[in-house]
Amino acid sequence: MKKKDQNQHQKSICFYFQVHQPYRLSKCSAFEMGNKEEYFDGPEAYRNNAVFEKVARKCYIPTNKLMLELLQAHPEFKISYSLSGVFLEQCLEYGEVGKKVLESFKALVKTGQVEILSETYYHSLSWLFSKKEFAEQILKHQALIKKIFNVKPTVFRNTELIYSSEIAEFIREMGFKGILAEGWDYYLDWKSPNLLYHPEKVELHPEDKKIAKNYSIRKKPLKNIALLLKNYKLSDDIAFRFSNKGWAEWPLSTDKYAAWLDSTEGDTINLFMDYETFGEHQWEDTGIFNFMRHLPEAMLKQNIGFKTPSQTIQDNEIKGDLHIPHLMSWADMERDLSAWRSNEMQESALQRVFELEQEVEQILPKIHNKESNKLQNDWRKLQTSDHFYYMCTKYWSDGDVHAYFSCYDSPYEAYITYMNTLNDFEMKLKQLAAV
Repeated sequence: MKKKDQNQHQKSICFYFQVHQPYRLSKCSAFEMGNKEEYFDGPEAYRNNAVFEKVARKCYIPTNKLMLELLQAHPEFKISYSLSGVFLEQCLEYGEVGKKVLESFKALVKTGQVEILSETYYHSLSWLFSKKEFAEQILKHQALIKKIFNVKPTVFRNTELIYSSEIAEFIREMGFKGILAEGWDYYLDWKSPNLLYHPEKVELHPEDKKIAKNYSIRKKPLKNIALLLKNYKLSDDIAFRFSNKGWAEWPLSTDKYAAWLDSTEGDTINLFMDYETFGEHQWEDTGIFNFMRHLPEAMLKQNIGFKTPSQTIQDNEIKGDLHIPHLMSWADMERDLSAWRSNEMQESALQRVFELEQEVEQILPKIHNKESNKLQNDWRKLQTSDHFYYMCTKYWSDGDVHAYFSCYDSPYEAYITYMNTLNDFEMKLKQLAAV
């Protein structure tokens, strides 16, 4: 790693924004099983296009416009995005609005100040059940990013920042140079999230190591990769607390936030958040856009610069190894996988959909390409983590964030809809196998 030049800014901000929209399931009753043609569209579908257009109007289009203005006004300003494959598919499908959103992201990338990250195409939990499916989705995502933006991502972020040292080792074997994770105090202990680390080396299962090498994005993996940790306190000040009038620090001004960052020690302050923070989770009338508009200038006045994840890796020294033995994420207070795996409904649904992998693979060569692509695409869309998030019962009675994001009246409705759809899909597989 390169040592920092003394003329550089004393520290830098690394912005990463998650951009994702799931394909929500259409209604599927027990009477429809075996005859359902479309799972995500049609007259009974949850209005995926309407949701996309609403978020585009409130978040994607105005925020991209603002970001482009900031990038053009401040050559030092840098940001990064992780765009799920299913989000990009919707950009390509949803007419003029989708086209406008996609073109606005292309304009951002063309500035040369924006980095696109790698991820699982379907925003899935595939790592937990199939390393092969996990690797295939990463390569599928790489191909789509190359086709649309003509860039090749070299830094990886897993679905919902799900991370462990084992995942990092697999990603290293695949040829990536960096990986993102939550800077969770439980594992950091006395260490700072504002420094770069190496993931502590662990031994992969021989079969998993073979899969990683077979799906590698480069001829030879690097000896080690960098770990960038989210500063969750400073990130959440914007993403969650910004409009909370009960928060002691409300209202949050740009100058106040700049002072906090200036007093924060470290080489890089990694601010990772959902892109819908702007305009959707924090509405325009909260002042969130005005806050962001003045942030680069305020940071630069404090001699704080901006770097993409790749530049952060290139320009900073590694300050040690960090071992994360268990899976963690950026979701909920627990920062574990309980948002998707805390009850029997979620576990049952997850097990069932991934158990179909071998059956799907056996049928694909027997059917026409168009049918084959749709079958595999439907199966993979059923893996998207949001389906299982909607089934979470942890805090439903408190009307928490799970209820806010869900398109269902209850987690039980989410489960019934999902399992009816999955039953229909299994019936299709059996019919195809019998031909």
